[in-house]
Amino acid sequence: MDTTPTAEGLAGRTLGEALAEGTVLLDGGLSNQLEAQGCDLSDSLWSARLLADAPHQIEAAHTAYARAGAQVLITSSYQATFEGFARHGIGPDRAAALLAGSVGAARRAGAVAGREHWVAASVGPYGAMLADGSEYRGRYGLTVRELVRFHRPRARTLAEARPDVLALETVPDIVEAEALLEAVRGLDVPVWLSYSIKGDRTSAGQPLADAFGLAAGVEQVVAVGVNCCDPDDADRAVEVAAGASGKPVVVYPNSGERWDAGGRRWTGGETFEADRVRGWQRAGARLVGGCCRVGPSAIAALADRLAAGG
Repeated sequence: MDTTPTAEGLAGRTLGEALAEGTVLLDGGLSNQLEAQGCDLSDSLWSARLLADAPHQIEAAHTAYARAGAQVLITSSYQATFEGFARHGIGPDRAAALLAGSVGAARRAGAVAGREHWVAASVGPYGAMLADGSEYRGRYGLTVRELVRFHRPRARTLAEARPDVLALETVPDIVEAEALLEAVRGLDVPVWLSYSIKGDRTSAGQPLADAFGLAAGVEQVVAVGVNCCDPDDADRAVEVAAGASGKPVVVYPNSGERWDAGGRRWTGGETFEADRVRGWQRAGARLVGGCCRVGPSAIAALADRLAAGG
């Protein structure tokens, strides 16, 4: 018997309804929590490999964030694709089961917290499948139609697993955002759209107002914003996202440290501070949290700030 809790049994409201009423807290970086648990993420599948090899570790990482106060748990499917799994000898049926399993793991972990929460199924960019850092550059040389063909099967499979929302996240450019919005069209699940950015532009160099404006008027989109970026850049982007899209804003930046690809290590200091949430809220943010290197302690601090502010 499947004992995975259903969406209806875990949240009395849709995520969209919750965002209309106040601020909702996301989780933090999944990879850093898995590494803290002793997991090896050196494989090109990154955390997605653990869906097959150690699903209990995925569930434990989600549980850590749920206990820290996260109300939305983002699945481990960011780098999980049919193409990526195929390169590791995992066929389409097994890959589909692993994608669905990512939703189930987050759903079960969230139930541990014993309060209302939601599951966001991560749909990462095409570049994440390449595992070469191109998700932070975009402009892959593919057409919108080709990107739709890549994204649609995974988005459909994740939607069939009944998450509360699809997280179209770390999107580097407008071309891929357009493809993702087309790929999820007709799927019976809301989405949020969040870009990776550098300064006041997308990672591919396009104006943020143009990028955020792409979702204006798209009813399926419940929030627009940024993730996996410098906290200072995120601060500036929230107001632009609210103005250009007319939507609630989602914001979950990195810790502020920088990844040294050559040395394969993080450098610099952390600039992510829980007190930033006040400015985010004033500018229109309703989904707030952290991305790479932001762990459960930082999410707990955000939960405290939100609770103190009502």
